[in-house]
Amino acid sequence: MKDFKILVINPGSTSTKISLFINEKNTFTSDVFHDSSILKTFPTINDQLDYRMEVVKQFIEKNQLDLHDLDGIACRGGASYSVTSGTYEVNDLLIEDTRAAKGGLYHSSMLGVQMGKRIQQKYGGRMFMSDPTVVDEYSDVARISGIDGIYRRAICHALNLKAAARKYAADIHATYEDLNLIVCHIDGGITITAHEHGKMVDGNDGGGGEGPFTPTRMGSMAISDVVCYLWDKPKEEMMNLLSVSGGLSNYFNTSNTDVIHKMVEDLDPKATRIWEAMIYQVAKSIGSMSVVLNGQVDGIVLTGGLMRFQDVADQIKKRCGWIAPIAIYQGEFEQEALALNALSVLKGEKEALIYTGKPVWDGFQDEK
Repeated sequence: MKDFKILVINPGSTSTKISLFINEKNTFTSDVFHDSSILKTFPTINDQLDYRMEVVKQFIEKNQLDLHDLDGIACRGGASYSVTSGTYEVNDLLIEDTRAAKGGLYHSSMLGVQMGKRIQQKYGGRMFMSDPTVVDEYSDVARISGIDGIYRRAICHALNLKAAARKYAADIHATYEDLNLIVCHIDGGITITAHEHGKMVDGNDGGGGEGPFTPTRMGSMAISDVVCYLWDKPKEEMMNLLSVSGGLSNYFNTSNTDVIHKMVEDLDPKATRIWEAMIYQVAKSIGSMSVVLNGQVDGIVLTGGLMRFQDVADQIKKRCGWIAPIAIYQGEFEQEALALNALSVLKGEKEALIYTGKPVWDGFQDEK
């Protein structure tokens, strides 16, 4: 049986993760933290491309990897037009639409396919993305914004959310498609989503600044406050507050949660107040997703890097434990999900989807 070599590239809001898989086995991996104080020096996220590629170069050199027989490159996707859930073979149109943020998302996931293209140009191999941040499975009522012609977007950590949901389902001897779940990715970005029988029918647009504030994102604010306090700022600065320099970064000039949490442990009053407010906002969002599911919730799944802090789990359990059983999966499953989805295509077990440049949803028919 042929061994398939797959490089996984996963740029996040506070990190770049790179892994090399041989079939299902993760043989090398690296997770490089990027402090917001550095990232905000770049005018746009696209301007981070060379900086992030240096991380990949160092990973290859440090591990003395020969990638000239690379079979696949599995990239985190995002910022293109919305797509259905699945694995896509990356084409030039997808890269162009991602770089141009045609889907309206402004987030570091837009760098994934751009980084993958550079690797492909040097080493070859087929390039894939799976369950990007623009997977759209929203219900019709979830799309309405309150302003005619402006609709809420499905923007979330779909890759990790769906992987964690499937893991939870397997752990309780059920199938993802049979369950109603609230699944939360809690890390540099935070998204809380309602999954109804295998479909993410609602959630917060974390990349757009909706929902809880996070280590790097400002979160929801009253429009009156945006007009009064942010309106005169340059567009680039406002966009950075959505995904790079908002939230904890804005309060402490760092997005390093280990540093901030140490301040909480040392009983710093400001750090404790802000940290607990972030968790409080997560719990409020979980409560709202229970309403989306009509109170019929089979489980609450918490995943992401911040679940390494016990107080995050404890405070969410205290506020939300009455809704449904809570399961915690520290860290992320994105590297494995990207690699295994690419592997299944390389083995011929499933066909890759093709990106067409047409969004999943393009308005209600009676409004056209």
